[in-house]
Amino acid sequence: MTLESLYAGLNLQDYYIGKVTQVYRSNSIAQVENFDLMNDRSKFSQSYLPNTINYYVIVDSTEGLFLGEVFENKASRKAHSGDSSVDNYHEISIDTISFMTHEGEKFELAGFKTLGITDKVYLATDHVYELFLKSLEFSSDNEQPLPKFATYINRADAAVSIKPSTLFNRHLMCIGSTNSGKSTTGLAILDKLISSKRKALIIDPTGEYRDAFSDSEVRKLTLGVDTTISPGKITMSQWEKLFETENSSQGAVLSEAITSLRYMKKIGEDKYYQKIGESIDEIQENLASVSHEDCDFNIALLPEQIQAESVCEPDRDVDYNFRFRYDALKASANAILVQKIQYQMTNTKFLQFFSNNPEMNNLLDIIDEFVHTPETSLYIDASSLGAAEGIGGMVVDLVSNFVISRDNICPFVFFIDEVHRYAKSRYSDKEFHGGLTLLAREGRKKGIFLYLTTQSAKDVSQVLFGQIGTLLIHRLMLNDEIKTVETHLDDYALKHVRKLNQGEAILASVNLLHNMFIHVDKSTRIQHNDTPML
Repeated sequence: MTLESLYAGLNLQDYYIGKVTQVYRSNSIAQVENFDLMNDRSKFSQSYLPNTINYYVIVDSTEGLFLGEVFENKASRKAHSGDSSVDNYHEISIDTISFMTHEGEKFELAGFKTLGITDKVYLATDHVYELFLKSLEFSSDNEQPLPKFATYINRADAAVSIKPSTLFNRHLMCIGSTNSGKSTTGLAILDKLISSKRKALIIDPTGEYRDAFSDSEVRKLTLGVDTTISPGKITMSQWEKLFETENSSQGAVLSEAITSLRYMKKIGEDKYYQKIGESIDEIQENLASVSHEDCDFNIALLPEQIQAESVCEPDRDVDYNFRFRYDALKASANAILVQKIQYQMTNTKFLQFFSNNPEMNNLLDIIDEFVHTPETSLYIDASSLGAAEGIGGMVVDLVSNFVISRDNICPFVFFIDEVHRYAKSRYSDKEFHGGLTLLAREGRKKGIFLYLTTQSAKDVSQVLFGQIGTLLIHRLMLNDEIKTVETHLDDYALKHVRKLNQGEAILASVNLLHNMFIHVDKSTRIQHNDTPML
């Protein structure tokens, strides 16, 4: 592309800055000749600030067009005050970041190509920014980009419209402290996904997005209100996540209690299994008869059943039979687990969710239908079950393991808000990211792409975070949090992480040639996240 075609319809002299006078391996220096451009503030706008730094320039070379970024701007006193006692000079330092041949249509890495002495330098326009953005992406040229969802910082007219594969094919995580604009970014990108008929599966633990999309755009489920799941579909590790067992002994007791309730359901008894005074051999034989097909049980009886598990090996009776006897020490230890379960069950929607009500939707059946239906999206509201980490982590793990087991699915984005909530149990070091980590590693092969938001990347499993290839970084304040993302940023970006305003973000991706500083456009959709005024 020639310089004239790049600035078609514009007067080149209005954008001319000067000529290159010094060339180094790391950067180049240009002498400013057009002082009117630097001094006439009537020409300055939010997009054009040539008397500052961090703006782009085009350098017309014999090899082609170089795109550079100005990182230093200096002038003598005479250059800006008319003082004749010093030499007159005004220089800018340019970092070359990309190159385009006269026959090319997009920018590419400059490689070993460098600027030359006397090459002319021009101020880059918004059109150049947009062309550079399109050149940044490694994705296929025939992929339709998402609608505009942001603009460049200080370039109000340069739209950011990125292809879905650039954002999602190595998974996307949005990071930022409270009130940095993280939720606004989440909804802005979801808005563009769904309005362009891309598929999305949204898990909302707080109900923040419940009114963001119409029923015609997204199918909506509310867990415990119109959607249930059979207790038999939940694995033992997921039950441990749900009730946040502190150690292996609590997990073992929970497993024994559930097996006992499965046996009672098998024989048609709607009560817990009383073990005190019963024959050990007979109970072991009964429990051994429970097969993998005998999965269902009455979860409402779980607290009583755990108390019934407070038994120990007995003394031999006169007939040489062994019978269980009550163990006060075990009962005391099990009481903590019982309290956790009873606390979860204080929410009446909890028992409605874990049931086999034929009049309500079955969660896994709906998800199975979703993954095989093109151009449909699904919203799951888990707020009726409470916002506790345990149940949120269990639902995320359950859905993650289920969707990865499906075949021939239609590609979709799996959105999880505030994923740090499900990082670890409050009572132990167990991580809740087993299903998510599996999705991060293997999901791309099946067309499942993660879109996660979090306030603190250091609270996310390092294995999971290591699989994320694209980051949208909003303002971060703590050194530990900034250190977590420093490998994705250059020195300049690192210095500005604390300076980002609300809604501003750094887009860093393995699918981009260069980091981007953007301002996300707030979506007009309803979002229940306003902060009350004091």
